[in-house]
Amino acid sequence: MFRSLGALVGDLLVALLFVAVGLVQHGTPLTTQNLVLVGWPFALGVLLGHLAIRAWRAPFRIWPHGVFVWAITLASAMALRTLFSAGTEVSFVIVTAVVTAVGMLGWRAVALYATRGERRTPAAAPTSVGDSSV
Repeated sequence: MFRSLGALVGDLLVALLFVAVGLVQHGTPLTTQNLVLVGWPFALGVLLGHLAIRAWRAPFRIWPHGVFVWAITLASAMALRTLFSAGTEVSFVIVTAVVTAVGMLGWRAVALYATRGERRTPAAAPTSVGDSSV
């Protein structure tokens, strides 16, 4: 439960950071209103991605969960931006794809590495060959 929520928050933070850096790079004031106006398509895309792939089943997996959440986020955000005439130039789509992929898949790689000990299965206990309890 907490990992699923953490994965959702992690992806939303990547999207929010991407939007915030973009606003600063383009000289737009970094206000809550601007973050919401520019960021809502990305946030909705993250939510759709998590629901579509049912990311709560394995929230830190890069394949297929992370890749599909990223792809659905990207496609949804670009579709919504196109629908509302917010701009989807090819260069913007490429930069968005690369930056969000590095962010969304990168934090998952770190999380997988950090939790690697939890996924190891203990070695099976040896059984005795001469068990005469039968």
